[in-house]
Amino acid sequence: MSSFGVRGMSQNFGIKICCCRVCTCINFGFITSKAGLLKIVQLGLASLCEGLLIKYGIPAADSIGQALTGFLTTTSYCFTTTAILLACYAFSDKSYGLIRQSLFEVLFNAVACSMYFSASSYMGFACVVWLHPQFLIKPGFWAYPAMTAAYYIGYAGGILHAIDGYLAFRHYKGYR
Repeated sequence: MSSFGVRGMSQNFGIKICCCRVCTCINFGFITSKAGLLKIVQLGLASLCEGLLIKYGIPAADSIGQALTGFLTTTSYCFTTTAILLACYAFSDKSYGLIRQSLFEVLFNAVACSMYFSASSYMGFACVVWLHPQFLIKPGFWAYPAMTAAYYIGYAGGILHAIDGYLAFRHYKGYR
């Protein structure tokens, strides 16, 4: 794996339309690489979790308690940092080389993985103990299925951050 998302100097930048190139500032080589696609999927899962938590979790915040606050904090932290990293990597070859080979990316993904697993476990506990009995009693109580989906998606996000952390660690150690 020689390039792993970093475009070389001989590559053409942007999209070729007839005789012109447009969007030459975007590193499409990174966006279509394993690391770029992994970051895009992480953003998608975080935004999906955030949407479920806001739409269905906030109306049932009295029942869910601190599990909702912890999960909202986790998803917003991971979404924001991943979006910033994706923007930096997509617009700058140097930032990919400098940030990815540093310890920041490894530590960020390790912390994000542990936060997702912790928040998902707590949300799972809240769903089983507090939301499931209400789901059985109240018709149209959609907080239980939505929060169950959110914590399953949170586990998937944690797994993706673990994979990204492993790939970042390999890059940090020099295995490209």
